[in-house]
Amino acid sequence: MIYETAPAKINLTLDTLFKRDDGYHEIAMVMTTVDLNDRLSFQKRKDKKIVVEIEHNYVPDDHKNLAYRAAKLMMDTYNLEQGVTITIDKDIPVSAGLAGGSADAAASMRGINRLFNLNRPLKELSDLGIQIGTDIPFCIYNKTAICEGRGEKITFLNKPPSAWVILAKPDLGISSPDVFKALNLNDVHHVDTRMCEEAITTGDYKMLCQSLSNRLEPVSMAMHPEIEKIKNNMLQCGADGALMSGSGPTVYGLAQKESQAKKIYNAVNGCCNEVYLVRLLG
Repeated sequence: MIYETAPAKINLTLDTLFKRDDGYHEIAMVMTTVDLNDRLSFQKRKDKKIVVEIEHNYVPDDHKNLAYRAAKLMMDTYNLEQGVTITIDKDIPVSAGLAGGSADAAASMRGINRLFNLNRPLKELSDLGIQIGTDIPFCIYNKTAICEGRGEKITFLNKPPSAWVILAKPDLGISSPDVFKALNLNDVHHVDTRMCEEAITTGDYKMLCQSLSNRLEPVSMAMHPEIEKIKNNMLQCGADGALMSGSGPTVYGLAQKESQAKKIYNAVNGCCNEVYLVRLLG
């Protein structure tokens, strides 16, 4: 039995630069991980089946599940003769903008790599993973990084300054393709990718909070005004910075003091079912 941890990611910045010829958007984003994890275990099977065991009813256990697709990709690429049972113990909320599915897929690739003693480098797994999801290359490494292109060009950064993170997911699902479809690239929304990079390089917490920016945030907020309400609530309760992660709907706030973080947690806990108080990892 092999075990892997799959941490959630948050976007410190997310910029969409232009629409590419392949239909995807050229992106530039700074991402890091937080201490909210799914846990996965892997066991070889005698047959060639991929079996995903998961307790949540609303998470698929077939080819719609990214962990299943990652396992299939590994089996096909490396001509594996045996199947695998993947057990997922899920804590990351689903369809939240926290890359839970991508984190599970990346953990599956790392887990199968170890289970079958393939000894493939992470770079190779990252290059493979982009075939099934744009966040998977980042999730293969789980380090703070700038991700560009479709998400496959990765530049590692220092760990961010230490902070508490309050994550609040409103009870709604957002389709990333719908958000990208509604995005108007002519609308001006300044994203401070370089400022964020400098803040992390120099360990400047205040600058990091000032640099939080997401080009998709106004689009998702226009569709779902409760996202903006949660963000404003966090800032009014003393968050040093707050931002929607990915295409949403999860909003996070940063706080340096535990007492300050607990105050924000208690304030948003009343208006959201899924609220978490965790630490920045990166």
